[in-house]
Amino acid sequence: MGDLHQRIAGSFSAQGMMTTMGARLALVSDGEVHIELPFSSTLSQQNGFLHAGATTSIVDSACGYAALTKAPPGFDVVTAEFKLNLMRPAVGQRFLAIGRVVSAGRFLTVCTGEVRAFPDAGEAFKVVALMQATIASVNAEAGSRQKPA
Repeated sequence: MGDLHQRIAGSFSAQGMMTTMGARLALVSDGEVHIELPFSSTLSQQNGFLHAGATTSIVDSACGYAALTKAPPGFDVVTAEFKLNLMRPAVGQRFLAIGRVVSAGRFLTVCTGEVRAFPDAGEAFKVVALMQATIASVNAEAGSRQKPA
């Protein structure tokens, strides 16, 4: 499992968005990835809840990395589409996005994801968002990152 974790961690560390938000990989396993995000007022919306954009970002990445655990060597992944249900205000001290592969095909992988809000230590979590995503496998060379000039 070391190579799998290394593959996901290497890609995750290259994401400026996750670094900027303060997110971290919490679990990597075959077909499942967890991403943790501590609450920060810099990621809040006008009422003090975690912004839907931050919620979406961590669960989209969790689904994408879950799909990457199933992608063949030499391939990377990109999100093709997703549907997100925001079920309640995202109130908590930390958030956990869980992405799981439902069906992995040669070029498309379907994943489900959820975001859990943890109010305080010892309190039960609440699911604040659910996602269904389609992730596309792309040739890593064709999808290589271009650095801005």
